[in-house]
Amino acid sequence: VQNLFCLAVSDFRHDPTKLKIVPLSFARLTPHMRVEESKYKDLYEKKVVLESGSFYFFEKYIIAEIDEGVHYDWEAAKKMVDKAYEHYGEEPKVAYITNRVNSYSVDPQDWLKFYKERHHLEAYAIVAYNRIGLMNVVLEKLFSQTRIRKFSHLDDAVEWVLSPHKDEVPRENDA
Repeated sequence: VQNLFCLAVSDFRHDPTKLKIVPLSFARLTPHMRVEESKYKDLYEKKVVLESGSFYFFEKYIIAEIDEGVHYDWEAAKKMVDKAYEHYGEEPKVAYITNRVNSYSVDPQDWLKFYKERHHLEAYAIVAYNRIGLMNVVLEKLFSQTRIRKFSHLDDAVEWVLSPHKDEVPRENDA
């Protein structure tokens, strides 16, 4: 197995002599939980399967499980957005949870296209089961206008999006 490394750039911004290359760990932080293998399997209103993955529409939120190896860009996301409007109506008040049980890529700057078309999310939660997934949250936050929270358990993400206090003072899981 080839070793992978990443640059630790946080020190570099303050002192260029402290640029570090560190091993990148793909080890799972927690066992992943798919919707169909969870307590949520009988609670969703509708399941939508697209080329990019499976989307579970609940009363107040959507859980996305993007397929392995997919490049999830705006074209793929727009198909899910259209299905959400069909299900929830013209002004949906839903949160979005991406349950990252598979490895896939995203274009973080596509959030700009989402907002340019006047779409809105009540909240956005990312459930990541490894370190690289958690690191990607930082990139997505640069382009998102919605508060993003990261979690390592699906139950915690669902609890947060349903909480009436999700807009209060950030905690350690805020990206």
